[in-house]
Amino acid sequence: MVVTLENKAISSKQELSSEVLAKIDSWTAKYPKDQRQSAVIPALHIVQDAYDGSLTSDLMDALAAYLGMPNISVYEVATFYSMYEHKPVGKNKLSVCTNISCMLRGSDNVLAHLKTRLGISVGEMTEDGKFSIKEVECMGACGGAPMLELNKVYYENLTPEKLDEIIDAVK
Repeated sequence: MVVTLENKAISSKQELSSEVLAKIDSWTAKYPKDQRQSAVIPALHIVQDAYDGSLTSDLMDALAAYLGMPNISVYEVATFYSMYEHKPVGKNKLSVCTNISCMLRGSDNVLAHLKTRLGISVGEMTEDGKFSIKEVECMGACGGAPMLELNKVYYENLTPEKLDEIIDAVK
């Protein structure tokens, strides 16, 4: 893929599929034509979901070229937010909130139970590639602390028993 940005040719080693580009186009259509880069956040989600759950520099370069923006601008967004992954993660990513409300209500116990149950630490993936654990900042569910997100679904008021039910349901 080669795209011109400010009279400079930008090339990418990675091609984005036509299906991914169509999804990105549905977002860029919501903005003025000269503001395609405004769709970078949803576009990063689309790319991450389409390519094994993580963003490589080649994928981010391809997205930058497609949106007509500098590579560094895409990297800045992708590294600022904790919802983007830069190394492979398990098929089921358990994102555990450890901010103040969740911490006060036992998120340390949630993490300890997950580590024991899955045999991995934060930032690791099970050998079968099914699970990974991630520690994240506030996810806005303080009233249901402690909580985690799994496959874009929030689970609140967690106990070891609830955690086991959740894990067993996705195995």
